[in-house]
Amino acid sequence: MDFSDIFRMVNLAVAVFMILGAIGQFWPGIQIQSVVVAIYVAIFGLATALLEFQIPPQVARYASFMFSFIGRGIFYIFIGSITVGDRWFKWVAGTVVGIIGIGYVILEFIPSIEPPANMRDADAGWGAEQV
Repeated sequence: MDFSDIFRMVNLAVAVFMILGAIGQFWPGIQIQSVVVAIYVAIFGLATALLEFQIPPQVARYASFMFSFIGRGIFYIFIGSITVGDRWFKWVAGTVVGIIGIGYVILEFIPSIEPPANMRDADAGWGAEQV
């Protein structure tokens, strides 16, 4: 059974929640820490959305963790944990991203569910470079 379209929609939803979480970092006030977190989370949200449509070769080489369930899951848990804050909209965005990350980590240990096509195509693994 091919779940590629479902994974694509989930990843795009996570990207939207990352960007909303980045925007939410500016309330209730602008502080240097919230600006830095907002910039990073927004960049990661845009990069997550981009990976669903196009995979640059640099990403496959330097961010290969995005091409496995466990790597992407831990990344989503990390982004969710830095997005959570003191307001309800920060909690919602961070919790949704974190829970989806936990789901991806669990999917790594279910052999009957294969990664989607965009995760398999770019995954050459460690040491797969031509010598």
